[in-house]
Amino acid sequence: MVIIGSGNVAESLARAAKEQGVAVEQVFARNEVRGRMVAQIAGADWCGDVRNVARSDIYLIAVSDGAVADVAATLPFADDAVVAHTAGSVGLEALPARVTHRAVFYPFMTFTAGRAVDWRSVPVFVEASDEVALERITLLARRLSDRVAQADTAQRARLHLAGVFANNFANAMFAAAGDVLHEAGLPADLTDALIGETAAKAIASHNPATVQTGPAVRGDKATQERHRTLLAEDALLRTIYDKISEYIWQKRISKS
Repeated sequence: MVIIGSGNVAESLARAAKEQGVAVEQVFARNEVRGRMVAQIAGADWCGDVRNVARSDIYLIAVSDGAVADVAATLPFADDAVVAHTAGSVGLEALPARVTHRAVFYPFMTFTAGRAVDWRSVPVFVEASDEVALERITLLARRLSDRVAQADTAQRARLHLAGVFANNFANAMFAAAGDVLHEAGLPADLTDALIGETAAKAIASHNPATVQTGPAVRGDKATQERHRTLLAEDALLRTIYDKISEYIWQKRISKS
């Protein structure tokens, strides 16, 4: 396998491949510092010149969603190789038509540089242009993860959107809580145990709406008004507070 890219996904893939005994012949990346680092993790060679890209049976393009098409268009691939990308919101058509076996290998997870992930528990969604590509990309996915399933472009778009809510937006709310505490001269880590229990409870419930707490789900207008007063100097955060509170209340009404 050749890994193309040197970002967080590429780094995590390199680590997972090494741990699971998946051979990585080469890491291709324009960024030499990051590329060499990812290659070292994988136990592979680094390449930064398109003329020297190795021949392999699978090329895994782990770059940002918007860069997939441009990167794939510039690279030479071995004949009969499977070329796959890891982007959640990008379809097979982003890969050049000259590639016979096109595929998608989408790990539904957040990745951070230097942070290890248990790949056995990461849901990996695959799609392919033909049976050969599907068989090979599924085999690779199963060597890394115990949770492998097929998902087409429309389904992956929904997965990607769900991930934005569950990860990006949730993390932004953790940051907002820290800002609120900072305004009172309190340390942001006071929410650590609360964040941990909230996530654990949501996972254990299998339906986070059933374990929702707080003034919004109770319809406690007095408490909400006090909170809005505290946010008087931050119109954006007050709007976010109002909109999320409205969403929580509407979810409660729809379930009653």
